[in-house]
Amino acid sequence: MNLNHYTLMADLFQYPDGGYPQRVKDIQDFIDNNYPQAREDIDTFVELLPADDLNKMEELYIRSFDVQSVTTLDIGYVLFGDDYKRGELLANLNREHGQADNDCGSELGDHLPNLLRLISKLDDRELIVEMIEELLVPAIAKMISEFEPDRLKKKNELYEKHYKTLIETPEEGHLMYLSALKALDKVIRKDFSVVDKPVKRQTIDFLQSLDTEIEIENEVKT
Repeated sequence: MNLNHYTLMADLFQYPDGGYPQRVKDIQDFIDNNYPQAREDIDTFVELLPADDLNKMEELYIRSFDVQSVTTLDIGYVLFGDDYKRGELLANLNREHGQADNDCGSELGDHLPNLLRLISKLDDRELIVEMIEELLVPAIAKMISEFEPDRLKKKNELYEKHYKTLIETPEEGHLMYLSALKALDKVIRKDFSVVDKPVKRQTIDFLQSLDTEIEIENEVKT
C-alpha cells in the first residue's frame, strides 16, 4: 500500500503560515476523492478555517494545541504524560526517524506530524501496523475526547483558576480541529482496517497532568 498521503495529512496539523490554506485545499481534494467516509469532516474543517486571516488561524492552532491548549499533538504525552514510558518511546522513535531520514525539525519524535511523515517513509509493514494500533489510534481517540464540552469547560475553569484569564477563542475553532482529527482517524481506519481493542496501556488524564504542570510552573516562578 502506498502511504505517501500521510505526508499530506501531516500538513493538516502543522502551525499555519501563508501557504496553509492551499495545503488544506489539497488535502480536502485528496480526501473527497479517496475517502468518502471522511469527506464531511474535512469539508467542515475547510468551512471553519479563517483562510484569509493568518492571525486568527494561528490563534486557533495555539488554543487547540499549544498555549492553554485543548490537547497536545505529542502522542507520547497523550498516552503516558511524563511517565518514563514516554522517554522509552521517544528513544525508539528517534532511532526510526534517523534510519528513515525523517527530519523532525524543532519538534520531538512523538509529535503527530512527525509520526505521520514517518509512516510514509517506513518499509517495515509490521512496525507501521504496530505504530497505528498501539500509538496513533488510541492517542487520536483520546485527543478527540478532549474536545467534549464537559472537558472543555473543566479546562477553562482550570486555566481561569491559575491564570485568572482565558484566551478568547470562538467555539468554531475547537470544532475545526476536532473535525481534522476525526478525518485523520477515518483515513487511518480505512487504510488499516482498524478494529477497536481493549486499551493495553494506561493513558494520561490530560486535565490532571495539566493541573500538575501548571502548579510546578507557578512554584518555579515563585
